[in-house]
Amino acid sequence: MAKLNAGYFKSTVGQKQIVGLMGLLLCGFVFTHMLGNLIIFIGPEAYNMYAYKLVSNPLIYVAEAGLVAMFVGHIVLTIKLTIHNKKSRPQAYAVSASGEKKTTLVQKTMAHQGIIILVFLILHLITFKWGTVYTVEYDGLVVRDLFQLMVEKFNQPLYVVGYLGCLVILTMHLSHGFQSSFKSLGFNHPQYEPKIKCAGFAYAAFVGFGFISQPLYIFFFL
Repeated sequence: MAKLNAGYFKSTVGQKQIVGLMGLLLCGFVFTHMLGNLIIFIGPEAYNMYAYKLVSNPLIYVAEAGLVAMFVGHIVLTIKLTIHNKKSRPQAYAVSASGEKKTTLVQKTMAHQGIIILVFLILHLITFKWGTVYTVEYDGLVVRDLFQLMVEKFNQPLYVVGYLGCLVILTMHLSHGFQSSFKSLGFNHPQYEPKIKCAGFAYAAFVGFGFISQPLYIFFFL
């Protein structure tokens, strides 16, 4: 059994399925993160208290460690599989596929999107997680005023444009990644593909709109 398990993790099929599973888990995190951020529409106190309860929970360290592990694992295995695929097919096809089998621009640039998202994530953490700390007091409890920091950043036109551009790329990446994850897990039957494709577009559109609405709301109304 140990040899079988080791063989599974080393096989291309096994690694693709692991990448697919981690991709879906990361999609789930992005979705919940977006929902949490929507609390900003309720008001400063609601948003700041949500952020305070989130970071003051001791389990946050376990969750963050798990996210980092999944994110790094997803990147490493994806790069490994990409290199393996290129070695297996050193020459490009003489005739490009057309119709439904045609490779879209989003599919061709998934690796480039991943690099941009990684840089965006690092800058996002530097700006909001480890950035300027403002404080505010609610009923004697002093908490970080993350709302003020967001208002400060999202009232800078160039910052908002760059931020929105990265969110558009994230939305495209999530749409195809969501669909690919299910295919990697074996849901690639013609009966399921149209439904998975629609679900991928719907998921990405909802998440993208949720994230994009926040900086636009702050820039135009606060």
